[in-house]
Order: sequence, then C-alpha cells, then structure tokens
Amino acid sequence: MHKVIFDTDPGVDDALALLYLHRHPGIELRAVTTVFGNAAAHQTARNAAMFKHVWGFSAPVAMGAEGPLNPSRRNEDWPVAIHGQDGLGDIGLGQAGAAPLDPRPAHRLIVDEIRACPGEITLIAVGRMTNLALALQEAPDIAQKVRQVVLMGGAFGRHGNVTPAAEANIWGDPEAADAVFGAGWPVVAVGLDVTMQVVMTRAGLDALGVSGGTPARMVRDLSQGYVRFYEGLVPDGMVVHDACACVFVTDPQLFGTRRGAVRVLTEGIGAGMTVLRPEGIPFPPGAWDGIPVQTICDRVDAAGVLGRIAAVVASRG
Repeated sequence: MHKVIFDTDPGVDDALALLYLHRHPGIELRAVTTVFGNAAAHQTARNAAMFKHVWGFSAPVAMGAEGPLNPSRRNEDWPVAIHGQDGLGDIGLGQAGAAPLDPRPAHRLIVDEIRACPGEITLIAVGRMTNLALALQEAPDIAQKVRQVVLMGGAFGRHGNVTPAAEANIWGDPEAADAVFGAGWPVVAVGLDVTMQVVMTRAGLDALGVSGGTPARMVRDLSQGYVRFYEGLVPDGMVVHDACACVFVTDPQLFGTRRGAVRVLTEGIGAGMTVLRPEGIPFPPGAWDGIPVQTICDRVDAAGVLGRIAAVVASRG
C-alpha cells in the first residue's frame, strides 16, 4: 500500500490524476495539498475541496503557497486558455459544494504527515514545488523520513512548454524546484520527455466517462476545453501530464529512467531549465558538486499508462 500526499494545483489534468489516486486500491490518500499554478491559490484549494465533497474521499485538503519563494517572480497571469477561469474548464462546478479546508498551511500538513509515518509517505507533486520547499525549510528532517518524492515537472531531452527552456511547473518557482532536487530525499521527475507521449484521445475520454461513472463523467466534461487547447499539438486528445506521475508510483515498470544530479537554472532566459549531470560521467568542479543523484524518466509505455488509468478509473473504488 502506498501512503500518498498529493500536492496539486487543480487544474484539468490534476482532476484525472486525483481520481486515479482516489480509486486505486493500492493507494491510501493521506492528504491533498494545493498550490498556486493553474489558478490562484484560493481557487485551486476550493477546487480540491469540491472534489473531496463530491467524490467523498476522506483525506484532509489544505491550502498552500499563494506565490513563489522569490516574490519578484509573482505572476498572476493564470493559464485560462488551457484550464479556464476557474481552473476546471468553466463548466459551472463552482455551484457544487466544497468540504472544509484543514486549518494548517499545506507545508505544515506535509511535515506532520511525514513525521507521523516515517519512511512510508510518497509525496506526489504535480504543480509548483513551493509547498515542498517550504516544508523543507521548516523541517529539514523530513528529507530523511519520506519514502519517495515523485514530481511532474522538467524537460531533460526536449524543449519546454512555457519557454523553449522550461516546463511550466519548474518555471513557476525555479528556486523551489532547485531546492527540491537538491534535498537529500529520493526524487523521481516525470517530465515532458515522457508525458507528452501519453495522449488520451477524445474517444478514450468518452469511454472513461461511461465506464467510470459520475466522477469520470465530470472529468470528461471539464476536460473539453483542455482537449481543444491541444488541437494541432497532439493527435485528437489531451496530454495527461499529472496522471503519469501517479502511474509511476503504482506501475514504475512502465517507465524507463536515467540518474544524475539535477540543477534548475534560476536566472536569465533559461530560468526554469532542468539540467542533469549524468551519473558516472566526470566533469570539472561545478555547481552540481554535492547535489544528490536523482532519477528522471526518459522512456514510457504510453499505451500501458493509458490502460492503467482506464482500468483504475473504471474500478469505481
């Protein structure tokens, strides 16, 4: 059984990822923590609390960071063309109820859960890494107590998606991402190198809505604008970035990996770029010295990942 904290910024593809975690029989969802990103922090927290109310999971939901570690990077130009004004496709979900939020800030809930279950918590982060960096600042000891950290973020062998250099989650708070990659906990980055290959077609999304009942139909409906955004970028469907990170936790055999120390550029036109120093290749002394070796995904069985998502979502818990 995987005990999971899901750090998220719902977000259309976050919704599918959360439903996967909620319905997977091998996942114990311990907490959902939210961060700014696909919408403002108050909106992403409300979205997660709405899913808790409607879908009926018991994990606490806590609101997290409203902006990046470096205040000068604060940018409230939310990606409404992708996720809508409300983060969930503007289909009227604001009329649904919402569960109460946990009173703790997200980073403290993360610390409390990891300390309560040392060696057992897998932290899945699919938005900006700010909550994780704040947790490390407050409680450095958690780096030795977490089981694994799985991130949706980065681009190591291809261009970014918000600049030629950077993937959006890393670009949104590069200082936080650099701190997370540099901490002494085991990190796996599930980045654009693999996620851009995992495309759920319109037909697949419709089939999910039939097999997975009301929650899956909700995900199908709120995803329609997201599918339209991807027209011309991928064949007839949408990229399921965040669900890929969740599937890595439950089915890592569907992915190929490389290892090395990772730094994140924080200045200039390359801000947000993730740079791997491959394990075993010697370089002169530099900024990667003393940085722990982490894991990045560079290959994926896309059909296998889509099959796992479909099977788990159809299980209805």
